[in-house]
Amino acid sequence: MASGTALQKAIDLVNKATDEDRKKNYEEALHLYENAVKYFLHAIKYETHSERAKESLRLKCSQYLDRADKLKEYLNKGKKKKPVKDGESNSKSEDKKCDSDSDSDDPEKKKLFSKLEGAIVVEKPKVKWSDVAGLEGAKEALKEAVILPIKFPHLFTGKRIPWKGILLFGPPGTGKSYLAKAVATEANNSTFFSVSSSDLVSKWLGESEKLVKSLFELARQQKPSIIFIDEVDSLCSSRSDNESESARRIKTEFLVQMQGVGNDTDGILVLGATNIPWVLDAAIRRRFEKRIYIPLPEEHARLLMFKLHLGNTKHNLTEADLKTLAKKTEGYSGADISIVVRDALMQPVRKVQSATHFCRVRGPSNSDPNVMVDDLLSPCSPGYPGAMEMTWVDVPGEKLLEPPVTMSDMLRSLATSKPTVNDEDMVKLNKFKEDFGQEG
Repeated sequence: MASGTALQKAIDLVNKATDEDRKKNYEEALHLYENAVKYFLHAIKYETHSERAKESLRLKCSQYLDRADKLKEYLNKGKKKKPVKDGESNSKSEDKKCDSDSDSDDPEKKKLFSKLEGAIVVEKPKVKWSDVAGLEGAKEALKEAVILPIKFPHLFTGKRIPWKGILLFGPPGTGKSYLAKAVATEANNSTFFSVSSSDLVSKWLGESEKLVKSLFELARQQKPSIIFIDEVDSLCSSRSDNESESARRIKTEFLVQMQGVGNDTDGILVLGATNIPWVLDAAIRRRFEKRIYIPLPEEHARLLMFKLHLGNTKHNLTEADLKTLAKKTEGYSGADISIVVRDALMQPVRKVQSATHFCRVRGPSNSDPNVMVDDLLSPCSPGYPGAMEMTWVDVPGEKLLEPPVTMSDMLRSLATSKPTVNDEDMVKLNKFKEDFGQEG
């Protein structure tokens, strides 16, 4: 069995749960069992690689879910009778009937739920609002829809209800998915589901729409919940006569679950992201009550992005240099700027790799930056005073002085990295924004 962070947390939680179970602190035990299962599912998806180990963990999940169900049933009955112990059968016909009628004991529903449990984000992405450059309007709308209702529930009573659906649309690479990561981090008390078409589309007839229904049922059980659907256009494009029956049924189920008769959507936010919002079905578009345009970053946001991506890497760029770069990157998305900076950060490595001469210089020691030493080696031109003919192979690892990133490195990378957003898409996005959206 692979060992990892989520798996270790799951084991710790199970140990605590069994202790609380023995002490008859059933509410606390139930909470711990449910959390342990989330971490086990995360471990199955991301940490465990052998099928045998995965099957072992799935068996454990099933056992702990069964125990959690029995505790939940006992607590719901107001502790009128002692809960059934693991391995014990309940002899009373009334309880048998109750168990058979219970949704939680439906094997098909359990199977669907287990498929979707992997979509729950257990490990928070650690992206804060301050890490998102610009996009103040979008951040405020998401705080209004997600954070405030959790922190101040008394504000959202009567006719004042939080938004149920928010669509983030805009050019690729502008930070739509990054905003979703910030929501997952900041919404501490919410269950965050991150789903894609692969989580919901099945080869078996009728299973895809059942997965969609189960996703919303699971979200209702664990509310407050946020369902984030990246590239929502792949699931909810416009309905047409020549599309497959299964695709039509998935869209119909989405429409019913998001805003259908008899479906409770309190405490559930559906957050969608797309680069091509004009292909969305009109009924789906209506259910996303807030449609926020995530534009290409403005100059001040681009300046902040350059600083964020440079981080603490050694460079000699001034504030004026960074402002110049921000002006030169008009039309670049956040992802494009990230690529420019990453390429520029590799330029010093290329200098070391292609250098034919090195010279001795004074600089901070690689083992202790607070200590200055005189025998470090730095790449230089053949005509430089004291230049020694040698390649990087001849340089001892601890003796190399890291060359700083310069403005010429940045400009060289900028010349070879072109923006990925074309004018044709921008025209369509602006048209959609004018017709249906609002500025982010």
